[in-house]
Amino acid sequence: MVRKGALLVFALAMALAVLGAATNVTAQDTLKIGLLSDQTGGLLLYGTELERGFMLGLKYATDGTMEVAGRPIEVLVRDNASDPTIGATQARELLERDGAEVLVGAPSSGVTTQVMPIALDQDVILMAGPAASPTITSTDFNLNVFRACRNSFQDALTLASVLPDLGVKKVFVFGADSVFGRGTAAAFQIAYGLKGVDVLEPVFADQATTDFTPYIDQMIDSGANALQPIWAGDSAIALYTQLNERGIGAPDWVRIEAFNSNPVVAASFTAEQVDSVGYIVYHYTLPQTEVNDWLIENHKADYDGALPDLFTECGFATAQALVAGLTATEGDATPDALRPALEGLTWDGPRGEYWLRPSDHQAMMPMYIARLTNNTDPEFKFYELVKEVPASEVIPPCNLPEALADRCTDEALNTPPESMME
Repeated sequence: MVRKGALLVFALAMALAVLGAATNVTAQDTLKIGLLSDQTGGLLLYGTELERGFMLGLKYATDGTMEVAGRPIEVLVRDNASDPTIGATQARELLERDGAEVLVGAPSSGVTTQVMPIALDQDVILMAGPAASPTITSTDFNLNVFRACRNSFQDALTLASVLPDLGVKKVFVFGADSVFGRGTAAAFQIAYGLKGVDVLEPVFADQATTDFTPYIDQMIDSGANALQPIWAGDSAIALYTQLNERGIGAPDWVRIEAFNSNPVVAASFTAEQVDSVGYIVYHYTLPQTEVNDWLIENHKADYDGALPDLFTECGFATAQALVAGLTATEGDATPDALRPALEGLTWDGPRGEYWLRPSDHQAMMPMYIARLTNNTDPEFKFYELVKEVPASEVIPPCNLPEALADRCTDEALNTPPESMME
């Protein structure tokens, strides 16, 4: 005779098994992606660009079905206001409570570096970006992190290619006191030093600074003839306005420009900056590709006539890479399956050809030097292309944590595809 207690245990076990099976089926049906954004903080512009670009990239890569390998895609967007603590909490909630299988983002490098170990601990892939600190795919790197967007070391190498033409002799580096600001300043020091340019020790200020007077005084007294600003977000308008008022950017000064989002350029640049040459992450008028044409047309259609901006391309390329990887794994989003599918991936995106370097999971792509022709055009047609710098000319060094350093000496993990070296 079977006792009632044994029957109860058996029934409970069967119920749990059925519940577990049902849960597994649900997880396999819908692929939930956690998108870490900024909708209310200082990087609001970049958050909007990321979100729109990512959704359009999914639309393009799935031919409008919003499915991959038969799995419907659901994007769970979270606003962390570029607060690292909030971002880390949201990442855990997305994974532990909401069922996200992949994380994407964020605009803030500080948020991203807090989320990276969570992705590793929870065993999920994090598609980083547009956070630009080089440390994300170098000294802070872990194997669950990929970045389909450029980083600021690539920015520095691109700008270094035009420094001799700009008359730069000694550079004053001024940046935000943040993961992004310090990591980028270090990259500029290295890249500019390779060109024989004298770079002063960087000076940093809190990202919330609104009165830049003491820092501008340091610039003027430094003996430099060029300024490299490293600033992001809304407060860039105050910085550039005060630089203009003090003549930093006038004939005696070279302001090494890294052009910002269209509203920032429209609000903070003056007639003195017109005809200046600098680097820009992306501008919708620069790449002459079919994918970029599609992006422009569909961005206008989906967002009330609005045009793509600085980091829209980053979100778009991230979605393309993710869908390509998931297609190869037949919808399996686990790192064991997705990591080898993404390592070495090449694809055609808005800029042209992209390559995810296997060693450090950093994307390589063409980069842009542009001339500012105006900042008043109603369609933000502000630039003319000076040159498109091939990806092969702006490949950053591989510099990984000691435990992963062997990846940097493995030729197979660091050799670009032949098409990128042409």
